[in-house]
Amino acid sequence: MTKSDANPKSPVQRLQEAPRCHARAKSTGERCKCPAVRGWSVCRVHGARGGHAAGPGHPQWKHGGRSLEVMAVRQLASILGQLGNRGGALG
Repeated sequence: MTKSDANPKSPVQRLQEAPRCHARAKSTGERCKCPAVRGWSVCRVHGARGGHAAGPGHPQWKHGGRSLEVMAVRQLASILGQLGNRGGALG
């Protein structure tokens, strides 16, 4: 079995030609020299593909009482309560 020559570039050359991370150091102002992750403008160290999903899968998830859905329901209930206090006449 022989090695495929599908990609004739050497790995060193591909790494040298790879797009670089756009992150800058606060202290020196120099750009990071790591290659950027494909589809991102930064490297893995500076946040590419990072973070957790929002909701119960997040480690800091407590109860969901302040989630966007619950806040929207509370706001709607408040508006409906204000309409009910006016006497219930809508028109």
